[in-house]
Amino acid sequence: MGSAEVSPQMAFARFVRRAIDDAREKRGWTVTDLATHTGVGRSTVFRWLAGDWQDYPELAKVRGFCAALDLPVTAAFRALGLPDAGPVPRRRAEDGPVEADVRVILERLADPNVPAEEKHHIRDLLRYLARRPVRRAG
Repeated sequence: MGSAEVSPQMAFARFVRRAIDDAREKRGWTVTDLATHTGVGRSTVFRWLAGDWQDYPELAKVRGFCAALDLPVTAAFRALGLPDAGPVPRRRAEDGPVEADVRVILERLADPNVPAEEKHHIRDLLRYLARRPVRRAG
């Protein structure tokens, strides 16, 4: 491969294409079958295939897609340019899970060894999550 970087859209589209081809070959599934079994709508699957997204795909949908197809979610996250769930960071006794997660994110953003592209992805995902409407149960 050359030195050209592959966008998360292209890498994730390739991941989805391989998953669809594999499901068709091993399970005889169409895209409609895939949508039914994964809980990811056909239009979403086609958007993923086309790399037609600006904000990251909903991670719950990505997890459902991977679970239904017996694929490691870490492979999907890697394709999206998101960090794997690596070593668990140290937690302070007074920290709750949210504080610990926020500290890890801030440490990654401040770490000079983390590539700028990854930092860009983290910031994009944070912006997406910050603007996403809150769904209330009820």
